[in-house]
Amino acid sequence: MKHTLLILCFFSLLLTSCREDKRFVVGKIKKASRLATVEFVVDKVVFGVNRKKLLWVVNLNEARFVARSQAIIKAGVDLEKLKEADVKIDGKKISLTLPAVEVINFSYPAEKFEKDTVISDDAFMNKITLADQEKYFQDAETDIRNSLKYMDIIPLTQKKTTRMIEVLLTSLGYEEIYIDFHEGELIPEITPDE
Repeated sequence: MKHTLLILCFFSLLLTSCREDKRFVVGKIKKASRLATVEFVVDKVVFGVNRKKLLWVVNLNEARFVARSQAIIKAGVDLEKLKEADVKIDGKKISLTLPAVEVINFSYPAEKFEKDTVISDDAFMNKITLADQEKYFQDAETDIRNSLKYMDIIPLTQKKTTRMIEVLLTSLGYEEIYIDFHEGELIPEITPDE
């Protein structure tokens, strides 16, 4: 009876200690959340043409618009979403499944737009209006957003986050560290209707 009670107390203490370790690790990782981000700059050439036609068949002239633009993307892992169930501790060995990489901030600042005055030109009775330019820039932004999943944003962000978390966990005394990531959508796609 004494041995059974002693063994139960030991396992209870071990279980409480393991839970405390998990909470401690989860808390430390959540505090490092802002460090798990990577910034990317995407350059984009914006191009548009207005064609003037005679009787909807014969091209009379073309007005062209060309500009350079830049999108700034901040991607990261929101470590605030880490749950206790995502952490498995076995002595000096720890396994983590981190939240999916996502775009935290996407900006397409107008001050980065630069019209190319050499190639851009208006034609006789055919001009590129401000509304046309705005549509070209909106199309370019949509194209950038929908192309992000094909860039190396996810693997680069995962690599940086893994390095940062490994350093943190090594400083906490863990010798065997395994890090994986949940699957998820990087950024919602924009459909032509939107």
